[in-house]
Order: sequence, then structure tokens, then C-alpha cells
Amino acid sequence: MLFKNANIFMRGAFQHGAFRVENGRFTEILNAVPDDSGMDLENQYVIPGLVDIHNHGNSGADFSDGDYDGLVKMAEYLAKNGVTSFAPASMTLPYNVLETAYKTAVQLKKAQPSGCARLMGIQMEGPFFSEKKKGAQNGAYLKLPDFDAFKRLYDVSEGLIRIADIAAELPGAADFAEKAAKLCTVSIAHTDCTYADACAVFDAGATHLTHLYNAMPGIHHRKPGPIGAGSERGNVVAELICDGQHIHPSAVRMAFKLFPGRICLVSDALRCCGMPDGQYTLGGQDVFLSGGVAKLADGTLAGSATNLYDCMRKAVEFGIPKEQAILAATVIPAREIGRADEIGAIEPGRLADFVVCDEALQRKAVYLGGVRL
Repeated sequence: MLFKNANIFMRGAFQHGAFRVENGRFTEILNAVPDDSGMDLENQYVIPGLVDIHNHGNSGADFSDGDYDGLVKMAEYLAKNGVTSFAPASMTLPYNVLETAYKTAVQLKKAQPSGCARLMGIQMEGPFFSEKKKGAQNGAYLKLPDFDAFKRLYDVSEGLIRIADIAAELPGAADFAEKAAKLCTVSIAHTDCTYADACAVFDAGATHLTHLYNAMPGIHHRKPGPIGAGSERGNVVAELICDGQHIHPSAVRMAFKLFPGRICLVSDALRCCGMPDGQYTLGGQDVFLSGGVAKLADGTLAGSATNLYDCMRKAVEFGIPKEQAILAATVIPAREIGRADEIGAIEPGRLADFVVCDEALQRKAVYLGGVRL
């Protein structure tokens, strides 16, 4: 099918033209608008479907529940909101609970129900974390880095674990990073590490920072910590929760300057995303949603109640150039989970997942495999 008369986001910029979709994939991008019959997009904007690589849940469901119907519900919500691919994040929980969740992910990946965002990976967020910076993770299940345990879970997931998180100061962190980096992206997360600790783990193979600023030491001029260590390495990508709650707008702008072309927007959304204010759960702990802010009983800020599409628009609102925000929600996350040849871009051969929107990025329509939802 031909889609014509559109402002298409390609290689970091918009260009006017047309594109064809056949068998669920982009087949041709045309600069000139052909006279062939096709769908006239009336000069609207077309961006790739968004890719959320750090998402716990929505609509009352959480990935760590290990419930297939709940995972389908999550994927349907994401697709409707322009997030056409995702890598759900697990929590710090017992290994047997994680196994169940990962098997459920494999089930959804293989089934790929219609109208659902594509499950393209898993982020293993925990249990190899610092007690001091556990944040909303359940301290009862924290463990030291254990590659053998990770490998068993990786095998259970049939290779779907695409990001494995670790606190850099823990004993064995560098050794874990060296081994795990051969299988997936390794990320520093929920850490109280020093600059030297972070450097050692980055040098061992880590290339990612989970939710920058959150659950890690801030930047100090004599203690640059993991943020300083990551910013000076050109291969390190930093996640950013741009929901307007987790990070001040100035710190959002700072992050894009510290990590030029290396910011990955994430939602870190919880099961309360898309739900009314009330009491929910996260990793066995109670979470209270009030006014769009999710906190534990002790006041600790939990994840977000915002989907990635709204986070992308919020980044633009905070002064991030539109093109940078789109890249940070599409191409960059797709690359971080090793799926850049399938999703995250409007290019021949990629899956035809895209969003039609106006100039302000307000959604008008979502397409999965070239089919409108």
C-alpha cells in the first residue's frame, strides 16, 4: 500500500514524500509524491512507532505478575498510545518469580496477538542492586552479582533478556559485566558506586545507565560518580524518565548535553499507568498514586504513571528539539536492545510500525505492520 503526501521522519529529520508498505514492512521511501492511488496523509507527520525498553506495566497489570492476559493488556495499551515495541522490565524478586514472568514474555513474543505492541526484549532490573539505592525495589530479594543465575534466566527467556542491570560497587560486578556483555547490554543501575567503580564496570563491558539521575549518586565536582563516568564514554547510553516528576526540566536539558545522541527516553511506567488514583503494588510493595505521582508508603518515588509517548512530548515541552526527542524514543532504544534492524526507523525492510501525528506530535493514528489500529 502507498502512503503519500506526508512529512516522514528519517535519519533524524523530516522530509516530504511517500512510502510503500508490503507484507507488514516498509519497502520503498519516495521523495516525490507519485500519482498512484494510495492513502493521502494530507501533509501530516509520520514518525516510527516508539520503543519503550523500561516499562513495568499499565492498566492494572505488571510484567512481574507473570500473567499472560495482563501482559496482553499492557501491550494493547502501549500500541494504542503509539508505543509499538517494548522490552518490559522485571523487578527485584525471587528467581522463580522472574522465571515465570520471562516464560510469559516468550509466550507473548511467539504469539504476537493483533493490536498489541511487539515484545522485543526484557530488561532485567534487579536483583543485583545496592541496598542504599534500592529505591522502590524490594530489599528483601537483593542479591550479589551471580552470572550463573543470570545465565539460567537468560536461557529461560530464550535470549529475550536484552538489558541486565547491576550496581557497579558490588563484589563481582566487573566480572559479571564482562561475561554478560557477550549476551546482552549491561547497565549500571540502583547503585551507590564511585566514579572508579563505574569506570571499572564500563571498562569490563557495560554500555548503559538505567534511569539517569534516579537511584544513583548525583554529580559532585569532586565525586563525578557514574554519571561523570558514563558521560565521557561515547558508547554509553543513558535512560531518562521524562514524565515531569522524576527529573527537573533543567536536568533533562543537561542530560541531553552530557550524553549527545546517547539519551534513551523510557517511561518506567507502573501498573497504575492509565489508571485512576489509588493503591497499587510493585514488587510486593504498596504503591500509592495521587495526582499522577506514584510513591511507596514511606514517600519514596516509585516508577512513573506516564506512557513513553507522553514522555517524548514532555521532553519537547522542556526544550529538547523535536528531532532529538523522537530519536531518543525510537532509534536509540531499538539499538540498545539489539533490534535496530527490525524496529525504530522508517526504512526499507523494517517493520511498518508508525504513528501519524500533527506538527506538535499529537497522535492521529497508529499503524502496526502497516495496519491501522
